[in-house]
Amino acid sequence: MGSIALAEELLLLAYDDESGKATGSHIGLDLGMAAAVLVELALAGRIVYVNGTIVATEPSPIGEPIADEVLARLAADTPHSPASWVQRLRHGLRDRVLADLCDRGVIRDVDETTMGVIHVHRYPTVDPAVEAEVRARLSQALVGDEVPDERTAALATLVAAARMAPALGLTGTDADAAHQRLRQIGDRAGFTGSVSMEESYIRPSVALVVAVLVSAIQIALGTAPR
Repeated sequence: MGSIALAEELLLLAYDDESGKATGSHIGLDLGMAAAVLVELALAGRIVYVNGTIVATEPSPIGEPIADEVLARLAADTPHSPASWVQRLRHGLRDRVLADLCDRGVIRDVDETTMGVIHVHRYPTVDPAVEAEVRARLSQALVGDEVPDERTAALATLVAAARMAPALGLTGTDADAAHQRLRQIGDRAGFTGSVSMEESYIRPSVALVVAVLVSAIQIALGTAPR
């Protein structure tokens, strides 16, 4: 696992460093983060996709609290489809991740609640080095010739699926080009597109989980290919 979890990486990308507010599609972010927790478990060899469902194959914790709680739920529950798990996990997940990042001093909670009625919280960055590392990996994947590692390829694919390319700080044609490049990374990894999982450099078990989760996100957002 990286220095922070995939779901945390997505959240940091989506929140403006100075205003502390989320940019882009809120539901896209929530769905992407839910999928990211499951991808984390797949990367750690804890879950697989079998007969239309996500199944826990190894119940031992990976050392990431949110992912470990989800793993325990997967191990105890009956099997469910990727779409079902993404919907089950997205509710309340963002608040949990925000709280964890605040506790670790990566961001801070600015409470601007007015008269106890309108609840407004902002989360400006405190430690920019954490997000900078994430953005550097994605930038290298976007412009470099080297094949990204499994984790970065999965992150790039989730960013594209959740329609989060604008969070990279690009606009207009640059944002469109970045979105296409992110999709190409997913294609080359065997998550989407024409490259078969057997030809992919990603472990087939991981590629399959990412592929079905991307499909679940796209269906939920109404962006699935026709």
